[in-house]
Amino acid sequence: MEHHGAAFPTRFRVMRERVLAMKEIWTKEEAEFHGEFVRFDRLWSYPKPVQKPHPPVLLGGEGPHTLRRVAEFCDGWFPRGRAGADAILAQLAELREQATRAGRDPRTISVSVFGGQPDRSAFDRYRAARIDRVVLPLPSQGREHVLPLLDKYADFLR
Repeated sequence: MEHHGAAFPTRFRVMRERVLAMKEIWTKEEAEFHGEFVRFDRLWSYPKPVQKPHPPVLLGGEGPHTLRRVAEFCDGWFPRGRAGADAILAQLAELREQATRAGRDPRTISVSVFGGQPDRSAFDRYRAARIDRVVLPLPSQGREHVLPLLDKYADFLR
């Protein structure tokens, strides 16, 4: 991390300021930011992003600190699917509570889950919980492996 200019103890505070600063640049004609780690006076940046108000900022991970950060300054949450549906859904309830406490409508935070292998029960629970998307894995292999897997996924999703 230090090789890339980030000190381990302050990495999340730096990330927060960088995200907030980018949102200023993306959404304001004249942006300025004066934080602890990110500082700039008025600047102009064009072209502006096509996505409005700006490209979505997704944060991956689990746990109370991640959920707090998502509720405070991110647009979406991307938990790792290895945690399993029970853990993800419990944390989703906590994320929605955190968002409400932060004065945000929880419905404005998208949720994407890495689905692993298709599991009808988990997918049904995700749908009922209004999770926005489940990402299914594809191997880095040739078409002889990937195309049958896509067919299997298509059958599963029908």
